[in-house]
Amino acid sequence: MKVYLAADHAGFELKGALLMYVRDELGHEAEDCGAHSLDPADDYPGIIAAAAKKLAADFRRGIESRAIFLGASGQGEAMAANRFKDVRCAVYYGDTGTRQRDLAGEELDVVRSSRRHNDANALSLGARFLAADEAKRAVALWLETGFSREERHVRRVEDLGRVG
Repeated sequence: MKVYLAADHAGFELKGALLMYVRDELGHEAEDCGAHSLDPADDYPGIIAAAAKKLAADFRRGIESRAIFLGASGQGEAMAANRFKDVRCAVYYGDTGTRQRDLAGEELDVVRSSRRHNDANALSLGARFLAADEAKRAVALWLETGFSREERHVRRVEDLGRVG
């Protein structure tokens, strides 16, 4: 699977570690969409847009791909990404310690739930809230988790494409 990665200065270092991890250890094709140098004055919207456009274009062509965005909290990056049609970006900035169960009784956490219930195709990480090992665990779990395809979740994800 193709995975696009993009980060501003706050996520720049972690993006480099995740790029190698996704490619070398998880075996996915990983593309660095920027920033390509550490610049404390850079702005995330344009950097995130570069990857979000590629992700959305893949979706429209029926190509399964994902994107990982990194910023200080990951919130602004998710907001930028979610402006693009067909991008569904969830935010993760650490384990809340709270678990939920779906209707089948399966225990879910935020990372798995974003995939199983919302078919998130992008994950935004709060780089200032995550150690590299925790970010790697979240990315691996997120990439390996599939969409449940339960009718209610399919219906809701389809509705997302019609709102706004």
